[in-house]
Amino acid sequence: MSLAADDPVVPPDAPGLRPLPQLIFSARWLQLPLYLGLIVAQGVYVVLFLKELWHLVLGAMHFTEQEIMLLVLGLIDVVMISNLLIMVIVGGYETFVSRLELERHPDQPEWLSHVNASVLKIKLAMAIIGISSIHLLRTFINAGTLGRPDVSFTETGVMWQALIHGLFVLSAIGIAYVEKLSQGAYNRPDH
Repeated sequence: MSLAADDPVVPPDAPGLRPLPQLIFSARWLQLPLYLGLIVAQGVYVVLFLKELWHLVLGAMHFTEQEIMLLVLGLIDVVMISNLLIMVIVGGYETFVSRLELERHPDQPEWLSHVNASVLKIKLAMAIIGISSIHLLRTFINAGTLGRPDVSFTETGVMWQALIHGLFVLSAIGIAYVEKLSQGAYNRPDH
């Protein structure tokens, strides 16, 4: 295993942590059940995906093009949420709990080699924007059904959904801008 420039090198004769710092540092393992729970949620999304895919296959000859498009958008939505879960599980565990030591594994995700809390925030923001975009697109496709009693959204609801999506986009831009500013501050010669 090769050490990166920011990997700490601990001498073998270094003293251990005092009890309070050891307790505080060990508290990171309390997140393990949270990540395991997210793995269970990932399994639920696999079941949901298979159920929706089966529904699409069985109804393919009877559905309209719009119904098929909405079902496919639903499948894409499930995949994007699943991708978000993987980013949180793998990136969060690697960043906040313990290293996974995947450096030499052929399937190591490219983004994991440079993951940190800032990169994770930006990736999560982008995933949330993607998910929000799919929901907004589904809403716009259904916009022709506004006013029908069996439709649960209103013009005001569509407007709020579009505004919230815009706020997600602005938030992601803000996060990326702040990250760029902080990287510039750390790369100055006086630091």
